[in-house]
Amino acid sequence: MSHHGGVIDGFLTGQLLVASPSLADDSFERAVVLVVDHDEAGALGVVINRPSTIDVGAILPDWHVYSSKPALVFDGGPVGRDSALALGALLPTRTPDTGEPLGFRQFYGQLGLVDLDAAPEEVAGDIGALRVFAGYAGWAPDQLEQEVSQGAWFVVDCLPDDPFDTEPEELWHSVLRRQPGPLSWMASYPDDPTLN
Repeated sequence: MSHHGGVIDGFLTGQLLVASPSLADDSFERAVVLVVDHDEAGALGVVINRPSTIDVGAILPDWHVYSSKPALVFDGGPVGRDSALALGALLPTRTPDTGEPLGFRQFYGQLGLVDLDAAPEEVAGDIGALRVFAGYAGWAPDQLEQEVSQGAWFVVDCLPDDPFDTEPEELWHSVLRRQPGPLSWMASYPDDPTLN
């Protein structure tokens, strides 16, 4: 088993992908993506720093009260925009031996996916944070590995509060700024290098 910066066997589940300034794809410009699932079959993630203007209550009234602030639906990525996906964090009081709560599938640490078809009150007692995303980002087998090796993404550790940050628009800068060495300098990269 090869360990590389907290990554086991090269799979990035639970890690953050921070778009490099050179990534020219509009869907992912300055995006911070949490990898929810990554294996031989490909990868799936959600962009965690793009709140929309749509209130969670407008599409999922039952979940609004449980949503972390800002309680907006986030633009999770270009795939499946008509479907909602929810990310939750278990309360620290829940340990692996208490088992997964109903309607919650853990994928990394305390993070998991929340079943939005479940009754909110059955799940909500066990989670301390919740965020709803419309759409997600998907990669074919080996595609993400290639993009990372080409320098499109910086792979960094996800802190427990990152996916539920109250100032999501600042995440691209704040996540880079806390990295050691040259990566932290990227945080001050100008929006348009030609203007320098």
